[in-house]
Amino acid sequence: MREQQGPLEGNIKSPGRSAVDDTAPVQVLVAEILAAVAAEGDAAVARFASRFDKSALERFEVSDGERADAVAALDGATRRDTEFAIDNVRRFAEAQLGTIGALDVEILPGVHLGHRVIPIERVGAYVPGGRYPLLSAPVMTIVPAKVAGVDEVVACLPPNAHPAMIAGCHLSGADRIFRIGGAQAIAAMAFGTQSVPKVEKIVGPGNAFVNEAKRQVFGPVGIDQLAGPSEIYVLADASGDAEMIATDLLAQAEHDVRTRVGLITTDRALAEATLAEVERQLGDLATAATAGQAWRDYGEILLVADEAAMIAASDRIAAEHLQVHTRDPREFAKRLRNYGSLFIGEAASVVYSDKCSGTNHTLPTMGAGRYTGGLWVGTYVKIATHQWLDEQGVRAVAPAAVRQSASEGLEGHRRAAQLRLDRMQLREPA
Repeated sequence: MREQQGPLEGNIKSPGRSAVDDTAPVQVLVAEILAAVAAEGDAAVARFASRFDKSALERFEVSDGERADAVAALDGATRRDTEFAIDNVRRFAEAQLGTIGALDVEILPGVHLGHRVIPIERVGAYVPGGRYPLLSAPVMTIVPAKVAGVDEVVACLPPNAHPAMIAGCHLSGADRIFRIGGAQAIAAMAFGTQSVPKVEKIVGPGNAFVNEAKRQVFGPVGIDQLAGPSEIYVLADASGDAEMIATDLLAQAEHDVRTRVGLITTDRALAEATLAEVERQLGDLATAATAGQAWRDYGEILLVADEAAMIAASDRIAAEHLQVHTRDPREFAKRLRNYGSLFIGEAASVVYSDKCSGTNHTLPTMGAGRYTGGLWVGTYVKIATHQWLDEQGVRAVAPAAVRQSASEGLEGHRRAAQLRLDRMQLREPA
């Protein structure tokens, strides 16, 4: 029996703007920043810090004493909550790492193949300053790196970031911390400067300039992903609770005015109730200036015909955070394919993951959930293959390699494959 009335599909509320089209044209400025830092090092970093952050720091690196002072300045509850989050993220990362093992297999007699799990040597973690001191941000990028076995984690955060963020980086295990923000921080970590060591991979979210800088430096260094504005969608049938759904949408919307939030439902009554509830809650929400603009510009309520249409719409959107509020959420969740992280049932809130429950909050946005997952301990290791062959193995694979090389006209390849067969034959007794 169909739960909804009226049109089979339609928007109860459509986004006022396009998150894709609203991406700022920052490529030229970022290219200028990257080129200057690559050529001039610290001098360019200082110039851009003064220009963009109004900072006149003579030394970028946070000293051991400053780290200790930042930790000491944390109130007791904040420190305990931060360490609670660190412990949960660490335990989950350790469990994830336990699923990634070394491999050695003899696929043919004498042909031994395998792989090793090798930690990346040095990783750069960008820690955004943001509108509020988000202590969970360094936890999510630094803790899994240390669990993975990364030798050195270099953290960069804007010079005007809240001092508690330095404490968060320290408690999470950062080896070095620098007060450098924006595209210049990405450039410093990608190219290295007189103060900042060059890293092999850069992780962590940031604003449009940080994102564009990561895109432009990718290749010589690795990156985790290109993170756009945050997203949350809720999938709900008639059993959904409009007050709870509206609360969760606005909780995410207060991150940024470009946050993308939405409800996909089979029930018109729930859709309309949620629309009204969002407006009601905005009336007394302290962060309504941010959340309200995000809701007006990027909020969406989509009414669909049935569960199949709900799943199709959700998989097309591939939301960063996806909550399931249906009668049987655990079974329903098994049918979903594209998302950054999944929150199954009303008790599972995105807020718990954002802060302290243990899953990582650095997730794919702008549809990237169709081809990748979020940050995890595997982001910080390489799966590097190897092989070794004995004479039996050479006899098994060399003839095919010789023939294939000859058919492709690759004489050097053919000779390399044949040489080993020839040498073996010379060693055989007459």
